[in-house]
Amino acid sequence: MNHQHTEPTTSSSSSSSNHSNGGDSNVVVDGAVIVGAGPSGLAASACLKQKGIPSIILERCDCIASLWQHKTYDRLRLHLPKSFCQLPLHPFPSHYPKYPSKRQFISYLETYARKFGIKPHFNETVTAAEYDETVGLWRVKTTSCNDDVSEVGLGLGFSRCCKNKEYVCRWVVVATGENAEVVVPEMEGVEEFAGAVVHTCHYKSGEMFKGKRVLVVGSGNSGMEVCLDLCSFGARPSIVVRDTVHVLPQEMLGRSTFGLSMWLLKWLPIRLVDRFLLLLSWLIIGDISKLGLTRPKMGPLQLKNLTGKTPVLDVGTIPKIRSGHVQVPL
Repeated sequence: MNHQHTEPTTSSSSSSSNHSNGGDSNVVVDGAVIVGAGPSGLAASACLKQKGIPSIILERCDCIASLWQHKTYDRLRLHLPKSFCQLPLHPFPSHYPKYPSKRQFISYLETYARKFGIKPHFNETVTAAEYDETVGLWRVKTTSCNDDVSEVGLGLGFSRCCKNKEYVCRWVVVATGENAEVVVPEMEGVEEFAGAVVHTCHYKSGEMFKGKRVLVVGSGNSGMEVCLDLCSFGARPSIVVRDTVHVLPQEMLGRSTFGLSMWLLKWLPIRLVDRFLLLLSWLIIGDISKLGLTRPKMGPLQLKNLTGKTPVLDVGTIPKIRSGHVQVPL
């Protein structure tokens, strides 16, 4: 493969069969197929390009970073400093704040894609990927559907045109993220509830809940911040804490908690770092058990390493709980 040529070399052919009013086609990619046009997918594409390896990105939605663009609330900011969130080969603009806003982060990703000439294939869903040992290549199958308006009799009707493709490539990079799928818990009696039931991915701001009582189910970073947002719009939120939870201040000793943790881990074992973080947390935000929040027995960093459960970085919700503006049912 010519590593000086970084644009993906593709060739395609249409098969004789049609599926759902659309044709099937095969595409040969001289490089990698990346699944997902979020931050990881964009970073993988840029790094491969720097090494002279061409790639294409397949994205099931209509834009890059679809989770950030379509499924996040308005007040969202990066919970970690920008220095820990920037993608390879291109830092955040120097004028950006320490914790960039949602809009700033999306703008940064769009600039990143333009800089490295990344043009994902949008509205194309990967349905299967398997390694073909007979030819030593990957086969990635996708489908894309469009609703076309057509005249049906005297009225208008919709016909769905779907196209299937199979990409044949040397490598596959899966960059679909860990929060791409919506999880809605089963709640007995919810169908009889007369009020609005909104998943966090559809929540934008607390404006529609002004003056209302709102129950927030889940005490992770999103649930805690939604409570804070509801308070800013004059709502009266309560939060259901279903499990033990670690809550840490976003900053300690003038540094981000995450940055301080990473620095301490260079010198100390994780158990000692956890104890230090919990001691500082107790000094800064107090004993959260008095607020109805119980900490796990395992330290926050150990718990993250073993289970993937991220500690909550408090951006102002704990003072609201302490003042009574956010209720924690016991």
